[in-house]
Amino acid sequence: MVEKKYKSEKVPQFRDSVYKIISRHKLSYRQIINLSVYYGVAKYLPWGIGTKVRTFLCRRIFKFTGKDVTVLVGVSFGSGINIKIGDYSSLNRDCWISNDTIIGSNVMMGPEVIMLSGSHNFHRTDIPMREQGAPPRKPILIGDDVWIGTRAIILPGVKIGSHSIIGAGSIVTKDVPEWAIITGNPAKLIKYRKEPVES
Repeated sequence: MVEKKYKSEKVPQFRDSVYKIISRHKLSYRQIINLSVYYGVAKYLPWGIGTKVRTFLCRRIFKFTGKDVTVLVGVSFGSGINIKIGDYSSLNRDCWISNDTIIGSNVMMGPEVIMLSGSHNFHRTDIPMREQGAPPRKPILIGDDVWIGTRAIILPGVKIGSHSIIGAGSIVTKDVPEWAIITGNPAKLIKYRKEPVES
């Protein structure tokens, strides 16, 4: 099979580095130290003391952290400086949370949940997609009292209504109403926990 030859037009590529992340987010020395300790050590500490250390650091990294928040082993969140998480919510083992996610109170999630607020441009066909940059980020908003099952993936810009349930392994591509139970790929409404009130 002959490999396609792309035009030689130069397009600026998005290449990340620690320095670029620090300068782009304008991180303070304190934030840099907290992130370094988190990703260098605390992220991998076992249950118990590790959970307490991670939660302590996230209180100093996130934009807002409510009461009794739990951060388990292996959680990643980029720089984390724009994340807000409400009271009694938890980030389970090996979850990946985008830097600009907003999570309400009493939110449970299973292991390995992924929340993505970024994407890639792909409209041009004359150059590789990796050279086309990224569209503006679309933050994910999660209401209160939500249960997100293991390995669910939530795509950019999705809003998840309060009191809803996301089935394990679901890929959520559009907004979820309050009290809904959804599952599948792409995720679809199965039923309501409580019938929505007509407005």
